[in-house]
Amino acid sequence: MKIGAVFPQTEIGADPAGVRDYVQAAESLGYDHLVVYDHVIGANAASRPGWSGFDSNDMFHEIFVLFGYLAALTENIELVAGVVILPQRQAALVAKQAAEVDVLSGGRFQLGVGVGWNAVEFEALGEEFTNRGARSEEQIDFMRALWASELVTYEGKWHRITDAGLNPLPADRSIPIWIGGHADIVLRRTAKMADGWMPRIPPDDKARAALEKLREHARDAGRDPAEIWIESSFTIGDRSPADWLDWIAAWRDLGATHLTLNTMGSGFSSPAEHIDAIRRFREAYEAG
Repeated sequence: MKIGAVFPQTEIGADPAGVRDYVQAAESLGYDHLVVYDHVIGANAASRPGWSGFDSNDMFHEIFVLFGYLAALTENIELVAGVVILPQRQAALVAKQAAEVDVLSGGRFQLGVGVGWNAVEFEALGEEFTNRGARSEEQIDFMRALWASELVTYEGKWHRITDAGLNPLPADRSIPIWIGGHADIVLRRTAKMADGWMPRIPPDDKARAALEKLREHARDAGRDPAEIWIESSFTIGDRSPADWLDWIAAWRDLGATHLTLNTMGSGFSSPAEHIDAIRRFREAYEAG
């Protein structure tokens, strides 16, 4: 099982030195990958009664610009988008940005995508919210076509290109795609077209049932379920090192291939405190 760390987007601050120190610490501690969340616009919760989720008070570094910075600061750690809200962005531009990050990082980029929940962002970015699921499937197909060939002709429902292409192309002419979410339609989409699944749920009976559905959908799609990576995360919170190891063991028993530590929401107020937390976790993991 690969062990990663969630980049503490909302708590890292805007000092480039803090960002540098955190990601270099994660790499030096032996973390396999770094997962970064994506939001472009934050809504004003005060003007929206009943609002839940991230809002305008939560800081989010722009994900692809950040990955370009991190690629130059690191050598080995994999850079994982977890997840880009794909249907609120132009697919050709995402394909271009992802290919560029992959090139600049020496093939260390993996693209997690999701359909999102925040209609405010879709409004601001000029994209349709109600058809985001179906459109995301075509986006994935379209991006893979752009990564695979120097020149592409593509005619879809929402995307069209005539004898044109990206340059530079990603290192292996492809980029692994993960899909986030756990609704049944997401499981079907993942089984049909993704390299990996990113559930954000505890390793309980519901997770076991979801994994069984995913594997069933994969077999229906003519795929070997073992080919689909599974990556989950947990928040350090006030859990003890024993709890951390129990969580890892539970996901390993369910067949997870990746597990990512999230230190946000755990009361840390500086990059140094987040670094100390991932250090303590790594020590407990290696000792256990």
